Order: sequence, then structure tokens, then C-alpha cells
Amino acid sequence: MFSEKEIIDGCIKNDRKMQKELYKKFASRMFSICLRYAKSREEAQDILQEGFMKVYTKINQFSGEHSFEGWLKRIFANTSITHYKTNLKYYYQDDITEIKESETLHFNADDCEYSHEELLGVIESLSDGYRMVFNLFAIEGFKHKEIAEMLGIDETTSKSQFFRARKLIQKKLLELSGEKVMNERND
Repeated sequence: MFSEKEIIDGCIKNDRKMQKELYKKFASRMFSICLRYAKSREEAQDILQEGFMKVYTKINQFSGEHSFEGWLKRIFANTSITHYKTNLKYYYQDDITEIKESETLHFNADDCEYSHEELLGVIESLSDGYRMVFNLFAIEGFKHKEIAEMLGIDETTSKSQFFRARKLIQKKLLELSGEKVMNERND
């Protein structure tokens, strides 16, 4: 097993063995990031490969000030956003003004457990804009001002999309909870 520093130093020297070690060590975690932004597993796989190519070519820019994994996460989030923007013309666009807001839903996450796949499915079901903003804010920890700059939108749009995404997620999780209860009763 190689240390993180050995892997980084090896990758800086374009050592194929160390590049493979880097991939083995971080691919599954970075794939999770790609999946949250992509429309499909295949698209996420493309983003993953593109992200690792960026990592291999830019690894000499890693300063060591912050965690290496945090640096990687930022690259993969940015790669996902770039991929989305590049392919935007191919995606079906939802008009966010046509999505009807429901009343405030009361949701307690402790009341029901969801599998990783169920939660990922709910996030994947969001429209592209909602999914991007939700992932960047709630999961990656970016500020709305940063999100606005990354996506080329207004800061208030970022806040609004996050609010609406959160409401939709709550609604979908409540529906999922209801389905689980009904299935348990039928069993």
C-alpha cells in the first residue's frame, strides 16, 4: 500500500503505476460525485474518466494546503458542471416557472430510513438545474455566490432553485415513505 504522498509524487512524474493506484483509491468516491450530476451511469462514467484526465494533467498544481481528497472533489464537481454546460443543448429543458409549488411539507428524516439507491434516485429525478444547485450547495458545500458564478446564473436563482429542489426532495421522500408503508401492509 502506497501513501498518499507517494501516489501524488508518482503521478507528478507520470508514473503509470501511481496513476493506477490513485484511480483505485479514489474512483468509487469520485464516481459518486459524478453520478449525482449525470443523467445516467454511462454519462457519469464519461465524466469520471474526463475528471481523472484533468487530475493527472493538473496534479502538479496541488499545493498541499488543503486535503487532497477535497481538491479531487472540487475537480470532479467542476468537471461535471463543465460536462453539463457542454451538453446542455442535448438535454430536455424543464421550464422552472411551470413547476407548481406545493405547500410546505413537514418531513422528519428520523421517521424513515432510505437506502443509498433510493436517495440517489430522488436526487437524479430532479430537473438538471435543481440537481446541480442542490448537489453543489447541500452536498459539496459551495456558497450560492460560487454556484452562481460556476453555473452562470444569478445568486438569487441559485437560492431559489435550492429551495425548490429541497421541497421536491421532501415531497418525493414522503411519497416514497408512503409507498413503503403500503408495501409493508400488503406483505
